[in-house]
Amino acid sequence: MAETIFNVDLDDFDEKVIRASHQQPVLVDLWADWCAPCRVIAPILQQALDEYDGRVLLAKVEVDEDENMKLAGQYQVRGFPTIILFQKGEEVARFSGAKPLQFILNFIDEHADL
Repeated sequence: MAETIFNVDLDDFDEKVIRASHQQPVLVDLWADWCAPCRVIAPILQQALDEYDGRVLLAKVEVDEDENMKLAGQYQVRGFPTIILFQKGEEVARFSGAKPLQFILNFIDEHADL
């Protein structure tokens, strides 16, 4: 079974997020090391994914690495963290900032076709 949480960058975003989202929902966490809310939400996202038992994937994009800021620009990210849900190759929904577990579970339930 593939990892449910993995790092992704500009070079493999299309394969690991866009194409993979045709099989199952993929959350993308656009984050930065210097961002305190990014560090707060990381374990909460892990908890949320555990609840879905492999039915939802999480791709982590460290925006300060290599050319990953281009992804943030492409998706018009205004702040970090920004979490974007992809399904069937398209963005379905997003939110920004650190949120509690129940918010994230509700977000996935409302927007993902599981």
